[in-house]
Amino acid sequence: MAAERAREVAAADELRSAVSRRSGTVGEIVGTLDSWALSLGSFRVSVWDLLVILAIVIFCFLLGKIGSGLARRGLRRAKRLDSTQELLAEKLITIAIWALAAFLAIDLLGIDLTALAVFSGAFGLAIGFGLQKTFGNLIAGIILLMDKSIKPGDVIVIADQAGQSTFGQIRKIGVRAVSLVTRDQKEYLIPNENLMINQVENWSYSSRNVRIQVPVGVSYDADIEQAERLMLEAAKSCERVLASPPPVVWMKGFGESSVDFTIHCWIQDPEEGVGNVQSAVLKKVWHAFKDNGVEIPFPQRDIHLRSSEQIDRLLAAMEARVGEKLQTE
Repeated sequence: MAAERAREVAAADELRSAVSRRSGTVGEIVGTLDSWALSLGSFRVSVWDLLVILAIVIFCFLLGKIGSGLARRGLRRAKRLDSTQELLAEKLITIAIWALAAFLAIDLLGIDLTALAVFSGAFGLAIGFGLQKTFGNLIAGIILLMDKSIKPGDVIVIADQAGQSTFGQIRKIGVRAVSLVTRDQKEYLIPNENLMINQVENWSYSSRNVRIQVPVGVSYDADIEQAERLMLEAAKSCERVLASPPPVVWMKGFGESSVDFTIHCWIQDPEEGVGNVQSAVLKKVWHAFKDNGVEIPFPQRDIHLRSSEQIDRLLAAMEARVGEKLQTE
């Protein structure tokens, strides 16, 4: 039993013996702590064993934190790596450092790795079922960084299972999730796996240019050529609208109360918002139309009544009632 216990907590026993040889007083305190123990069959663990295990875990944890921090600083100084490569290297090095820290803790605790091999199958099965989402998100995040399809700073639109779209800028790609910040400063944590499964509209993948469509309706009595010219001038006068590619105006169709046009213009900073550009263009169009007498129609309908015997009798009754009312007055 003693030999088995020595193999299990070798680090605690060796440290207790070393302390006892150096100082008798401290050795007595350590012996007292070691005497306070809990025995379950052949397994025995004392307060001293728990303190040693806690100290080793804290030491390896601090070692992992310091090592990952130094690696992060070194990568930031590397000028040959872009932001995506730097983030990918940081994740891989961090995983390697924490794995080494875990093996160091196992070695310092004197745990026999051959004994763990017996439980490796069950442990792997537990990880496969219990942590499959976590590992799936980790692998998905590494894949996203390797193929550079989504990077920090990109502006994306992602749809959830309900079909609702979320628009925002990627702030960070973490181990488990991507941090997406919307225009109203709401921060969404989207699992990395969702970006691999769902359709993602990346506005910054190959080019940062984004086309905006602004619908405008013009009265049927208006001069179409003049209206098109005024819409182009209004779009070009907006500060964030790009001069190249230039804005264009397309006639969309004949509506119920207006001739429908669409202004197509381009911006290069979608992270600053899209709706505010549409609002700015519409304000410019409003003032241009008002200054040049171009009418912006409102919805209206013309009702045509067919002549019939019932309608004629109804109209006659209404006229008779109005006549009687006028006579009484």
